[in-house]
Amino acid sequence: MKKIYKYTLALFALLSMSSCSEDFLDRFPTEDVPAEAATTTTDNLFLVVNGIHRSLYQRYNSQGEGGIGSMMIQTDVLGEDFVMTSAGNGWFNNTYKWVDHTNASDADDLFPYRVLYRVIRNANVIINGAENASGPTADRDAALGQALVYRAYCHFQLVQLYGKRYQAGAPNNQLGVPIRLTTENNPLARATVEEVYTQVNLDLDRALTLLDGYERPNKSHFDKSVALGLKARVALVQQNYPLAATLANQARQGYTLMSNDEYFNSFNTYTNREWMWGSFVQEDQTIFFANFGAYVSRNFSSTNIRTNPKAINSKLYNLISETDVRAKLFDPTGAHSNLPAGVTLASNFAKKPFTSQKFIAAGTGDSRMDVPYMRAAEMYLIEAEALSYSNENAAKQVLLALASNRDPSYTLSANTGAALKNEIYTQRRIELWGEGFRFYDLKRLNQPLDRTGANHDPALVGQLFEVPAGDNRWQWQIPLDEINSNPLVEQNPS
Repeated sequence: MKKIYKYTLALFALLSMSSCSEDFLDRFPTEDVPAEAATTTTDNLFLVVNGIHRSLYQRYNSQGEGGIGSMMIQTDVLGEDFVMTSAGNGWFNNTYKWVDHTNASDADDLFPYRVLYRVIRNANVIINGAENASGPTADRDAALGQALVYRAYCHFQLVQLYGKRYQAGAPNNQLGVPIRLTTENNPLARATVEEVYTQVNLDLDRALTLLDGYERPNKSHFDKSVALGLKARVALVQQNYPLAATLANQARQGYTLMSNDEYFNSFNTYTNREWMWGSFVQEDQTIFFANFGAYVSRNFSSTNIRTNPKAINSKLYNLISETDVRAKLFDPTGAHSNLPAGVTLASNFAKKPFTSQKFIAAGTGDSRMDVPYMRAAEMYLIEAEALSYSNENAAKQVLLALASNRDPSYTLSANTGAALKNEIYTQRRIELWGEGFRFYDLKRLNQPLDRTGANHDPALVGQLFEVPAGDNRWQWQIPLDEINSNPLVEQNPS
């Protein structure tokens, strides 16, 4: 891990970040900040927390490495629901073809590994040093709780990408990822999948206690609801359905679903009433062509978006009711004659069928948009899916609450068994399109990739239309940089 962990706390010089309250906008006076200095006071702890927040939408080695937003694009283009309409200027094309993550020497295979472990390292600065920080106990607990959520989130993402899927009732002794609990860069072997999930849950349980009663300054910070939401995600992956249903219900309390008008015209702001966690990118913190909106928005005037507007799988679109507001987020004609308020497209924007207008950037010359990491709608979907295994009537009521909000013509489902589960999965695919979930969902459900019969261009997907469930390619290759610097790490089968 030497190459992965050779970073100093220079990250904390990036502390004039937009996702923070004004109290925490001061910079450290030097770019080389020892861990001891970062944990001397609770104010300094929050500078570290805010540095981590900022790192989620930082540009790394290339414009295709724009933090968590770029990882969301990676995991969606690996699925069947996110469609590239042309080769554009090349970004994410090899990911779409399943080439990048199956090549250990590829920079895009390394990108999530490097960045997520970097976040873990900085979270560990707080976790291992917070007890000595002077200042109010409540502030120390809030900083520590958020650091624990970050460590849990990153290990959870890593094990889903680079490890095999979790199987309830099995020993889950298959290889996961190294568990990093300190800032040291000593070589570590890969823990088992079970061990990784155990640590994730330990961190979240501790965070839930520490964040109880914490009122965050904005939605880039974690509060108890986000920790509950993340633990609900983990429980769903572990197929602990009773726990997933309970946690998801608890997490969504206090949030209300968007109106149809808000969904169509005001989705792209983290102050949106149903956003639980997201990044706000203010103007002086833009990363320009590395922003999430530089690739997924409909209106930013970049070569990538003008020539390669992103589309929904045509088969999935055809499952959306005409009275569902989410049908308006995509245009089957591609003409985009009904765009969100204030949005226009110049004549040099390609018009392709089924293209999305869900994501809208700040302007044609400004790719900024807030990045959604967790929404209350997801919690409804987790709860409905989890309940479908034990109480179908309750599952239908939860599904009704979400689906009838999106579609006034929706009525209580008459489906049962597998048909009910498939209805919930379809609602999830529609609702969370473009938000980075599809690869993870296919893998956790042990479902195959199937792009056949839709609007995927054979040339653009490299003829890769199907990948069987359980195929080795569902595990990303451990990056070659890690293999070369850590003799204890074993590579995944290719």
